[in-house]
Amino acid sequence: MPESFFIVSKEYLELAIDEITTITKMFDRFAKIKIISNLIIIQSKTNWKKISERATFVKTSGQILRKMSGLFLDEENFQVLKNTQSFVCRVINLSSNQLDVLELEKSMGDMISKFTQAKVNLKNPEITVYLIFTNTENFFGFSEKNENKKRPKKSKKYPHELDWKLTRVMINLTGLKKGQTVCDPFCGTGTTLLESESMGIKAIGIDFDEKMCNLTRENLELNNYNSKVLKSDFQELVKISDNFDAIVTDLPYGKSSKTSEKPEEILKRFISIVPKHKKIAVMFKKELDPKMKIKGLKKYQIYRHKSLTRTILIK
Repeated sequence: MPESFFIVSKEYLELAIDEITTITKMFDRFAKIKIISNLIIIQSKTNWKKISERATFVKTSGQILRKMSGLFLDEENFQVLKNTQSFVCRVINLSSNQLDVLELEKSMGDMISKFTQAKVNLKNPEITVYLIFTNTENFFGFSEKNENKKRPKKSKKYPHELDWKLTRVMINLTGLKKGQTVCDPFCGTGTTLLESESMGIKAIGIDFDEKMCNLTRENLELNNYNSKVLKSDFQELVKISDNFDAIVTDLPYGKSSKTSEKPEEILKRFISIVPKHKKIAVMFKKELDPKMKIKGLKKYQIYRHKSLTRTILIK
């Protein structure tokens, strides 16, 4: 079975690993996953591109051709370059050993040139060949040139709006598939809706502030998206529970909230009305966590600055 590799950012390492795992299992529940530091090796029938397109924190990804016991490769390993015009070699050192990266890349490039007709192209290669070193195993792999992901646009941005990366990872951690629907009961400027639609997931936004509803609609129209936006209180969830599969939201707090109700009260009421058997990903201030005493759920701590740490809760 094919093996793929994913090197993820260490910024939110636990989130990044769990996101890749969730996406992989969503496509192929029998997939085998191995983690070496921030390197994730996946044995699955699912193409690596399909996983990488959904993921948020992937820095480099591709297909593994073989494990290496040394740097001695033969012509068989370069069949992927048979009809390729250009390539580049990249060494990724995740081991504790000091390596002469430039020399290794040059040596590998010279070796490939002997077996293929492809030429080295440092700026825009058709294929990138990877040598990945870890303390336990080394891997030889490749990736093809990918088009850059197009980011959803916004007409305006607000200082307290939900970070798109954390939004995207929360959506992915719910395991939603294309064609399913997510609901954000505090949709604000529409970040959840925009990220969902960019992944082929339908969305419903709810906000009691008419200004935010209009801004979300404006952002959706700017991207030719068709998500629904409802001006209502978050308790609207109960009425429309048959219309969505998961809830992803950032609980209003501090200056970003225009309600007089305390955040802990909002969270309590929110949790109490969430329809059973719905997947949930919600973010809130860390200080609220001890007061809620919610058990049996996966939680992540997200440090934003010295006076603000947020909790992402997944159910």
